[in-house]
Amino acid sequence: MSNPTPALRQNPTREFTRILSLGAARGDLTVPNSEIIEPIDSSDEWIRQRTGVITRKRASREVGAVDLAETAAREAIEKAGIRPDQIGAVLVSTVSNVVLTPSMATLLAERVGANPAAAYDISAACAGYTYGIAQADALIKSGIADYVLVVGAEKLSDIIDPTDRSISFLLGDGAGAAVVGPSDTPGISPTIWGSDGSKWDTIGMTSTFREYRESGDAAAWPTIRQEGPTVFRWAVWEMVKVAKLAIEKAGIQASDLAAFVPHQANMRIIDEFAKQLGLPDTVVIGRDIEDTGNTSAASIPLATHRLLQENPGLSGGLALQIGFGAGLVFGAQIVVLP
Repeated sequence: MSNPTPALRQNPTREFTRILSLGAARGDLTVPNSEIIEPIDSSDEWIRQRTGVITRKRASREVGAVDLAETAAREAIEKAGIRPDQIGAVLVSTVSNVVLTPSMATLLAERVGANPAAAYDISAACAGYTYGIAQADALIKSGIADYVLVVGAEKLSDIIDPTDRSISFLLGDGAGAAVVGPSDTPGISPTIWGSDGSKWDTIGMTSTFREYRESGDAAAWPTIRQEGPTVFRWAVWEMVKVAKLAIEKAGIQASDLAAFVPHQANMRIIDEFAKQLGLPDTVVIGRDIEDTGNTSAASIPLATHRLLQENPGLSGGLALQIGFGAGLVFGAQIVVLP
């Protein structure tokens, strides 16, 4: 007679999670439109009308994305009122790490004192922060971690061509961080996420690293490009469906929202998005892009951090956050604002 299989232990699960705190860091340089219009043969008026960007924040040469991530993370940890060693996982959403390996997350965990926390990077571009929140929610509910540090950190100025008219003038540098922890009440709704690989090449790099190496041309460094009209149509018409589904899955109405924080891709996209959702005037909309620029994975936490600074009464209210971008990937959820 065979011996019975021993019963395995599993982690005790938790029912609810929430974002406990936020932290933010922007590049130390303010770059107005006037400084970038000559290389792209454009004008301040053209940039403002097409994107809503007046200035953008970029980081000095000696300031890296991980430096911005550390500043944002330290603020979030302090505000959460926890010790760094209580963090069970560090998730960094980024497309601008200076090396393919090791991850930025492992270095960040070391810097903020979260070792030996699990640490890994998420490559989901502008949807990266919402992907991180979804994973933090699952890690805590499963009992794998008590607290999770989620960071979106980008230094996009390292991967742009100043003469590119498709996206370079939009982009900025910054980091936003959140500490996610257990909650007695629901604080993060089910996440609606996915991808559309049929549009894989609409936002991406000009060449592969292998092509760059074999070219022998330093000027052929891979930089980011986009097909603007295609991305605009996809963001406005397809992502509105995702946002509506996120609201439905959360069991609320658009009128229940206190804030709407979309990825800061373009002011025209944000405005059209709000119109298509039929948001009431009572909903405060994140518009950080005007003087920060598009910071990809960092844009949602940066915009949320700013909203709460300017409107502290939003704390405890519901916010719809949605990220979408290169890949094409997307993610949306409703969260209770810390």
